[in-house]
Amino acid sequence: MESFLDNGRLNLRHLFWLRCLAIAGQLTTIGVTQLFFGAQLPMMAMSVVVALEILFNALTRWRLGRFRRETDIELFGQLVVDVSALTVLLFLSGGTINPFISLYLPALAIGAAVLPARLAAVLALLAISCYVLLSFVSVPLEIDTPGNLFDYYRIGMWINFVLSAGLITWFVGRMSATLRRRDASLADAQQRMMRDERVVALGAQAATAAHEIGSPLSTIALLTEELREAAEDDPQLGAYAEDLALLEQQIGVCKAALMRLQNQATGQMRRALGEWLPGFVEQWRLRQPQVVLSTDSGSDIADVQIDDVAAVGQILTIVLDNAGRASAHAVSLSVAAHGATIRFTVCDRGPGWPAELRAQLGRTPVRSTQGGAGVGLYLAFVTAGRLGGTIELHDRRGQGACAVLSLPLRGGVRPATHDARG
Repeated sequence: MESFLDNGRLNLRHLFWLRCLAIAGQLTTIGVTQLFFGAQLPMMAMSVVVALEILFNALTRWRLGRFRRETDIELFGQLVVDVSALTVLLFLSGGTINPFISLYLPALAIGAAVLPARLAAVLALLAISCYVLLSFVSVPLEIDTPGNLFDYYRIGMWINFVLSAGLITWFVGRMSATLRRRDASLADAQQRMMRDERVVALGAQAATAAHEIGSPLSTIALLTEELREAAEDDPQLGAYAEDLALLEQQIGVCKAALMRLQNQATGQMRRALGEWLPGFVEQWRLRQPQVVLSTDSGSDIADVQIDDVAAVGQILTIVLDNAGRASAHAVSLSVAAHGATIRFTVCDRGPGWPAELRAQLGRTPVRSTQGGAGVGLYLAFVTAGRLGGTIELHDRRGQGACAVLSLPLRGGVRPATHDARG
């Protein structure tokens, strides 16, 4: 896809190639009328005009290589040069009796397409003025067989119509395609902006909730610890010792989640995958003790560095939670490097993704059949896109479903570099 500056120079590039076609057509027309129709043309003067056009077009080609977007005034100047060159050539070849007089129209159509209304009107007034001037002042067109002048005029008009129709259709078609691409880009950017605004709002709510539950969580942890210590001496509370231990464990999971949120806010996010993954898996198992999770990872991923470990962990947590709800006794997580990409594959033995929801998953929050609000998977897709990666959802023909998180090595993850700091 072309860059913004390249898109900005599309109009100038179109004018350059149109002028190339115009110069080729002018040379061909001058040669054919001189050799085959016996026209007596002022070749020296016409050659000078065409040579100046070639020089100007060479300067335009040089201008295309500059990293600067063209302005409306510059485009207007380009079209003024074209109209002026055409006027001089028509002046030297019969003026308004020249069948190519209507070549003013393609230039005006192009001006109307690329220029503001004010400049397009000025260009139209210039063309009209030149036309009126040529009605009174021009070099007479002399040919060897004046009796065939009308036939030559009809041939010229036919050629002129074909050229004008072709030029207008080509340029307007290219302009329409450019406008469609621009509108599509704007619509895509607007959609991304709306999605990002929604994510920011959800993030603000999450931060507020995390702040609000910090104090109650500390109170619960303190009371749980006191109850566990009391259970050691009180037989009646001793029956709940295992439950209290589990409660302390789950409180630790909540505190770890709050700590990850704090680390993400302070930028402490880069970790080696081989170092981070086992801890993440163990932490997730503490969150979902009822789910049987199997893992598989190759030795080639141990030295891969994750720049945004909190974001990757958030995505995997959401996907694993969904898989755990679908089939608590058969969830697998495999990690493997494929060229310049690292892939996290989460599979389950559940019913698969509902067909009626598949097209909406990841595009907007969708309430799941297990009772979830559908915000998690939406956030997972958005976060993966922010990291330059993708999430793909696959069904396994009655054997469950898989979610594949792919991240580029050049962005969200990349191989570790061994330096003096270790």
